[in-house]
Amino acid sequence: MQEPHFRLAEALSQLDQLTNWEQRPRGEMRVGLEPIVDLSARLGDPHRAFRSIHVAGTKGKSSTCALLEAGLRHAGISVGRYASPHVKHISERVTVNGWPVEDQVLAEALFLALDALKAARRDATAAEAATWFDMLTAAAFLIFRDAGIQWAVVETGLGGRLDSTNIVDSDISIITNIGLEHTEILGKTRAAIAFEKAGIIKSRTIVVTPLEADDEAGAVIAKRAAEIDVRLIQPDFSGLKTIAERNIAVAGAALDALGEFGLTAREGEVVGGWLIDEQAKLDANLPGRMERFVVPAGGRAVAVAIDGAHVPFNLEAVLDDLSGMEGFSGPGIAVVAIAGDKDAAGFVEVMARYGVSPIFTSVSDRFRSPAELQALAKAMGLESEVIEDPKAAYEKALDRAGASGAWVILTGSLYLAGLLRDHVMMQDAMSRKR
Repeated sequence: MQEPHFRLAEALSQLDQLTNWEQRPRGEMRVGLEPIVDLSARLGDPHRAFRSIHVAGTKGKSSTCALLEAGLRHAGISVGRYASPHVKHISERVTVNGWPVEDQVLAEALFLALDALKAARRDATAAEAATWFDMLTAAAFLIFRDAGIQWAVVETGLGGRLDSTNIVDSDISIITNIGLEHTEILGKTRAAIAFEKAGIIKSRTIVVTPLEADDEAGAVIAKRAAEIDVRLIQPDFSGLKTIAERNIAVAGAALDALGEFGLTAREGEVVGGWLIDEQAKLDANLPGRMERFVVPAGGRAVAVAIDGAHVPFNLEAVLDDLSGMEGFSGPGIAVVAIAGDKDAAGFVEVMARYGVSPIFTSVSDRFRSPAELQALAKAMGLESEVIEDPKAAYEKALDRAGASGAWVILTGSLYLAGLLRDHVMMQDAMSRKR
């Protein structure tokens, strides 16, 4: 029998022949649910085999999903989580009871989806246009069904209304926040983007969002909730200072809502936000999100953070949080790569405001050129460097930090985090052995 990792590589090789909008300029993107609906029907509609919580938003949706997963596991409930993108390995996107899916299981689910695609091409039905993300979404739902998952926590890929994940008939919808992102697809205003993300809300269910009705985006969500008879819950953020605290409040409100459905934990207690204890918080830590390390350079210990922040308000929140953490006071140096569909000018403006000196690098052709980013920085009076190779850019940042007493952050993209994270972790581990 073929080794599991070779079997998965074979499935992914076939998958990579399909359109993958995560790797292409998204301005050309055409979206719709018809392909995933047809594909799922050919697979027996696996998404109908479990109940679900559907999560959209510009910032914090992955961490919120991980908190929900950890809380439900704590309750003794069988849970799956579907997320994107991954930092290191594709199995990060599909977890079953807190564990990344095994290579063999993912491979076989993908081959079933590929067989359905071949049948759709033969019959010339909608699924013949299925994308890379459609296929992976269908495979994830197959895995959840076959594992006997009771609840799935499903993160949208892009937007919501027309996202492949929106075939789930969710009990609870969460919209964490709204910022300007993917504007060429979702719209040029926060209200337009909110309309797309609010498309995940199903009638007569519950929606959780911290956005107030007098907010431009919050008004759109409140209107949608009223139109389709949905109860709207707004967690209280007063006194909460960090991203992590706000994510916990959102996830806790959703768990409280599940308790109102009558869902109980293993000891018969009603499910609620109390499930997010210290262990659940640890279990919910994700790669590339507010990770902190200590790396030796220039005879001193340099604080290094990795966060895949990719929109301005996201970066601002990260920098605010870091400013209160040990090792991150004073000037910072950022290694930055920004995708072509992101608000690069806004991102650079935040760095200028916080006194963070950028070294611009590149990950792929889908990213803005470092020279273009440097020109933006120059126009704002912010000094910067261009180093095309990400690892070389990071080492230069580390050398400068060691010499100047600064700290370092790798940001702008989870793909950049994935490229450099193992190297930073190895340096951190070596420093701890000394």
